[in-house]
Amino acid sequence: MIPRYSRPEMSKVWTDDNTFELWLKVEIAASQAWTDLGVVPADDMEKIRSAKFNRETYDRLFEETKHDLVSFTRAVSESLGHESRWIHHGLTSNDVKDTALGMQMTQAVDIVDAAVVGLMDVLKRRAVEFQNTPSIGRSHGIHAEPMSFGLKLAMWWDEMRRNRERLAGTRKRVSVCMLSGPVGTFAGVPPEIEESVARQLDLEPAPISNQVIQRDRHAEFVQVLALIAATLDKMATEIRGLQRTEIGEVQEPFGTPGFVTKGSSSMPHKRNPELSERICGLARVVRGNSVVALENVALWHERDISHSSAERVILPDSALAVDYILFLMTEIIGGMLVFPDRMMRNLELTRGLVFSPRVMLALVEAGVDRKDAYDTVQRCAMLSWDEEKDFRELVKSDSIVLEKLNPEDIDPLFDYDFYLRHTSHSFARLGFPTGGSR
Repeated sequence: MIPRYSRPEMSKVWTDDNTFELWLKVEIAASQAWTDLGVVPADDMEKIRSAKFNRETYDRLFEETKHDLVSFTRAVSESLGHESRWIHHGLTSNDVKDTALGMQMTQAVDIVDAAVVGLMDVLKRRAVEFQNTPSIGRSHGIHAEPMSFGLKLAMWWDEMRRNRERLAGTRKRVSVCMLSGPVGTFAGVPPEIEESVARQLDLEPAPISNQVIQRDRHAEFVQVLALIAATLDKMATEIRGLQRTEIGEVQEPFGTPGFVTKGSSSMPHKRNPELSERICGLARVVRGNSVVALENVALWHERDISHSSAERVILPDSALAVDYILFLMTEIIGGMLVFPDRMMRNLELTRGLVFSPRVMLALVEAGVDRKDAYDTVQRCAMLSWDEEKDFRELVKSDSIVLEKLNPEDIDPLFDYDFYLRHTSHSFARLGFPTGGSR
């Protein structure tokens, strides 16, 4: 139905294989740290460095122990000899699991960030393309004033830029490790071990911890994903609105290779914005997950595992969903059909009413009290609206208007280019090239 989602990187981050691989890296790094302190003999460390993890062995042991880290360390130990006694030396389960989870979240952030960059590139290209294309701006769903269609796309680009900044901050706060032993006292594992593992794995030690890395970090990870999803939801909602039959200003790619070619099983004429609708639906899931992530911040005393079962769902699901809807939105924006002629038709749908603010300001500048100017223009506007009369002609025939404005001064007020004249200034603020089509 759409171009194949062929980005397996995010899926691999959350696989059991990657989890076990990271656990093994933490265990080996900890053994190396103990070796550097002179506790683990160098000969033993040389053998530990080649330790292997066997999933079949793990599964067999898990049936017996029902404990993942115990089963893991025993499965690794079976690939070693007497030196296996140093595996997990001084550590508690979450020293390994939370450190590895920080690495997984870091990997996920990097993948999402690359996807955000890809979407921003497409948004920038299309914003510049439609910089000088007039369209109607809407407030409360009602025609407001003309604007540049490219400005809408540029605004989305700027919001995604802020999301990148949030991702960068989140990456720093999730790229941490903890090897402080039960309840975080370092009683069985000195701080030097944690600092050494951090250096080996390109992490930062959590400045202070108890038996877990504090869950505000994980909550921020999901919150930022939820913000990205909310931005994509906003974009998708706008596209859906603009694709409505009554508006028809844009359209998702339809009928081109790889995209939807059938909109309905019963109505052959349908072209539905179903990709945007999919984005809106998955964004709701991610936002819901963010509530669970906030609930995980509060744990009993120095630890409990009420957060663990929830995190096994919300962390991978949120990361996978956001990566997927970033992919979808990039495809939509890149292939989106834009109809400037329909935009112009909609601009003129209200017979010039969108120029009412300019007429009012012209009267004020000609010396009319603002209240009187507003009431005069509103009277003409309501007559135009209710009786479907041309607003410009009503203004030209209004006695109060003609007392202050000459007829030849009124026509220039009805100029769409007036509303586009500062678009290049906004684009320049973003570092965009100026130009584009009309």
